[in-house]
Amino acid sequence: MTKIYEGKTKDVYKLDNGNVCLKFKDDCTGKDGVFDPGENAVGLTIDGIGKANLETSVRYFELLKKAGIKTHYVSADIENATMEVLPATVFGHGLEVICRLVATGSFIRRYGEYIKDGTVLEGGYVECTFKNDEKGDPLVTGEGLAALGVMSSEMFESMKEQTLKITKIVADDLKEIGLDLWDIKFEFGYNNGEVILIDEIASGNMRVYKGDKIVEPVELTKLILNR
Repeated sequence: MTKIYEGKTKDVYKLDNGNVCLKFKDDCTGKDGVFDPGENAVGLTIDGIGKANLETSVRYFELLKKAGIKTHYVSADIENATMEVLPATVFGHGLEVICRLVATGSFIRRYGEYIKDGTVLEGGYVECTFKNDEKGDPLVTGEGLAALGVMSSEMFESMKEQTLKITKIVADDLKEIGLDLWDIKFEFGYNNGEVILIDEIASGNMRVYKGDKIVEPVELTKLILNR
């Protein structure tokens, strides 16, 4: 395999068959050793979280497949913490899509004078940030993405619609085991002109609570998979 990208939590390789291999790592985003999916840098390493994130991703990609939602997922090798996926072109230099069901984290850091931490955001709130560590992953609107030539308005609406549907599927699945999804982060790309979900759907990319306590990534993965 030929490495084509080294990310915070995964490395990306090109396969001979034209597909791509994602190698999951044990790094998590956070700050000062504390997990936070809203941070834009690696903050801690958790032994075994890479394989756990892959297992969680496979579960949710299979659920999306049953729901008729196309993604880049092809297959996975859990033991080696790798996932084979379809090739997809990222938007711009990388775009993160966050769906917020409850106001918290960086949302409160930005808008805390208008809303209290823990306020439910009815229907879900979708926002996008460019992947740019130096600039702190700046926010960008759908209109901004179109004006910059990153994606068309139609592509943005498709991405937003898929984000809300996928978030509901994940939230409903977590609700079955007594957990509440507060927010979740996705990445999308396009394959043959079609907007599809790429990357992962893992514990390290979502903020989940049980009652009034946040569930840490390793524990969350155990709860999701060992039901």
